[in-house]
Amino acid sequence: MQPFLIVCMKYLIVGLGNPGKEYEGTRHNIGFMVLDRFLNRLNEEKNTEYSFSVDRHAYVAEVRIKGRTLVLVKPTTFMNLSGKAVKYWLDREKIPVENMLVIVDDLALELGTIRLRMSGSDGGHNGLKDIINILGHNKFNRLRFGIGNNFARGHQIDFVLGKITGEDKDIVDRKLDMCSDIIVSFSTIGMDRTMNAFNGK
Repeated sequence: MQPFLIVCMKYLIVGLGNPGKEYEGTRHNIGFMVLDRFLNRLNEEKNTEYSFSVDRHAYVAEVRIKGRTLVLVKPTTFMNLSGKAVKYWLDREKIPVENMLVIVDDLALELGTIRLRMSGSDGGHNGLKDIINILGHNKFNRLRFGIGNNFARGHQIDFVLGKITGEDKDIVDRKLDMCSDIIVSFSTIGMDRTMNAFNGK
């Protein structure tokens, strides 16, 4: 007799960023922006009233899509300590790491470029670095959202913590909707098929 296989229908979607009004709309808060757009779009399309609330180490919202439960997490631990929130919510919700998607800004990609990966290094990103350190491995799904590197030497911090404005904001706005589609795809058809559908778009 074949053993009964239990498939986890719960997913953890983590958007990296920094809490606080002063960080809203900055390049380093792309992860927060993606989850905000996803939740707002879901509420409009499904006539629901999902919202984030403050819980342990994070702003958290739980939503339902096509029989799946998605736990949306925006860590309040600040970027450099993102791993603390990620580990806590993975354990609390008993979600396998393969059902987690981490959304992060990426200086190495042109503005608006989207890349999906199932593992990899931190690429110099302190949020990813802390998650890898806390989890003890780098084998987790991530959505890398390109913010470009249009800054003078020595001004990286000013750039990533700077507000997104003008034409850049228009580009980011369009790609936020694509990221919402990616979240739905990841949670319904899996990472492999989602990568095939969206990488290179």
